[in-house]
Amino acid sequence: MYHPTTRVLAVLSLLQSHGRLTGAQLAERLEVNIRTVRTYVTMLQDLGAPIFAERGRSGAYELEAQFKLPPMMFTNDEAVALAIGLLAAHRLAPADSVAAIASARAKLEEVLPADLKARVQALTATISLDVPAVETASASQVMLTMSSAAQSQHRVHMSYRSRQYHDTERDFDPYGLAYHHGEWYVVGRCHLRHDLRSFRLDRITHAALTTTHFDRPKSFDALRHVVESIATLPRKFEFELLLKTDLTTAHKEITGIFGLLEPDTEGIVFHGSTDDLDWLARQIAGFSFDFVIHEPAALCEALRQRADQLLKLAVTGKQ
Repeated sequence: MYHPTTRVLAVLSLLQSHGRLTGAQLAERLEVNIRTVRTYVTMLQDLGAPIFAERGRSGAYELEAQFKLPPMMFTNDEAVALAIGLLAAHRLAPADSVAAIASARAKLEEVLPADLKARVQALTATISLDVPAVETASASQVMLTMSSAAQSQHRVHMSYRSRQYHDTERDFDPYGLAYHHGEWYVVGRCHLRHDLRSFRLDRITHAALTTTHFDRPKSFDALRHVVESIATLPRKFEFELLLKTDLTTAHKEITGIFGLLEPDTEGIVFHGSTDDLDWLARQIAGFSFDFVIHEPAALCEALRQRADQLLKLAVTGKQ
């Protein structure tokens, strides 16, 4: 199934490759009727494409022999932005998109002037991005379906496989997609649970658009919902700390700890949950700012034990 815009551009491509085609031949190739072909040709003519039309039932269309589609032209800054964007995409996109990204990079280099092409190739060869690769095996089609559904606000019928390999089917209103901690998620209203839910894309085994329309909440923040959902998952220990710093610094230094940060008159309140207090003690011991442990008391003891271990290491180092 072609998108209408794709069909319009396909008319140019077909006429370039075949020279002359009848309306019936174009209609057959584009899977439309002859009247629609006339509309596409008129649109292209209005845009300046030199297409000559023969009138009559057997009329044909022909593109001026000298006409060539203009190549894409990029400034230095645009080319750099695209090259870095493709490098990031290689890390963030599902595995089944890797070949497409490589193809896009090759096409970009093909239309660049020689000197700019050399610079872009140098960027590609020498830049390393500290972005964790996505482990999603095959989710690009699901990603396209969900993003299209979120934009057009059409319900999706999907199949989902849980962590325990339990398969369920449900109707779902996707509000948006988000990338967090190496995984892609889609967030929206689940009609099986009658509540807001987030689902990992790699666990969605099938997704199909329906004709049912829904209203997406305005300014919905899918990433914030994912972060909050993961941070508030029930775990063995709940904790709360008062961080003596600002929000920007707290965000920079807190990595890998599931929790929420809330500004307070005395600093930043950090609360969340963990299954391992010893691990949490090791993480917070590396903060560059002071903090106060509100709860649990057991975290204070875990941090004290960590301090004793560091002190022993320091004494051993002096000897």
